[in-house]
Amino acid sequence: MTTLKTMDITHLGGSQIGYRLSANFDPALPTLVLINSFTTSSELFCAQFSDSSLSGSTNLLAIEPYGHGATRTNSEQFTYWDSAAANLQVLENLEIRSAFALGTSQGGWIAARMALLAPTKINGIVLLGTSMDYESAESREIGCWNADQFCSPWISELAEQVGTDWTLSDKYCNDLIDPAFGATVDAQMRSFWTARLKENYNGDDGRARLRMCTINLRDRDSLRGRLDSITCPVLWLHGTNDVVYSVSHAEKEIKMFSRSRSAELASVEGGHHFLSATNPNEVNKLTLEFINRWQAHLA
Repeated sequence: MTTLKTMDITHLGGSQIGYRLSANFDPALPTLVLINSFTTSSELFCAQFSDSSLSGSTNLLAIEPYGHGATRTNSEQFTYWDSAAANLQVLENLEIRSAFALGTSQGGWIAARMALLAPTKINGIVLLGTSMDYESAESREIGCWNADQFCSPWISELAEQVGTDWTLSDKYCNDLIDPAFGATVDAQMRSFWTARLKENYNGDDGRARLRMCTINLRDRDSLRGRLDSITCPVLWLHGTNDVVYSVSHAEKEIKMFSRSRSAELASVEGGHHFLSATNPNEVNKLTLEFINRWQAHLA
């Protein structure tokens, strides 16, 4: 995987953004922004960077949202709108005039926010295992998880300052990994993400960032009323074994992109919530086909 870099931007009064960019960036190729899911980092997209078909046909740019990976800001408060705005500023600083955006879970609603904030810059969005709603009772009625049960106890537990030796428990890591990758995830992947989570969220700074990430997840605003403002093409991929957001939910929401040039939903058999990691072959193939099809319209 390419080297992790950081970039200073002006958003939120000054921020350091963690990102990875294809080593052989080619301005003649389309760029695909990759946005990772809750409490993960840009390593979530190892399988995309290592896929010669995808990485050989596109410039891959993985950007870590606020509260994640190497991204830092002095502001205690940030939202998904801030991450979308920061991603657009990264594109501007790299002199990338337009791009496609792919987001896994929370990355999906950041990608959608990017399309809303900069409709002339985002050529298309690929949404993986996500939701455009807030964490509503309606979504739970059609098979989605109860975010309050996961988030609220942690928001309370993370409210008090901690010492420098604090880090996440194995229980927290497993409570995230099991629904995200599937309870039968191989031992190597479980070990990697357990270590990565503990490395990134430690000490009082880690506690504070994790708490804000969790608040954002539970309390985010719905995008449903805004989706008819997205005009770029949309590809939504959803795993049939996703226990966080259901395929039925995706089937309902894809229809809300009523003014998009195209809005397609494809189910990935056996796919779990962090679909870009659990089913990279299907995701990479369908994403590349989507980019090639719509990039041809831009030529």
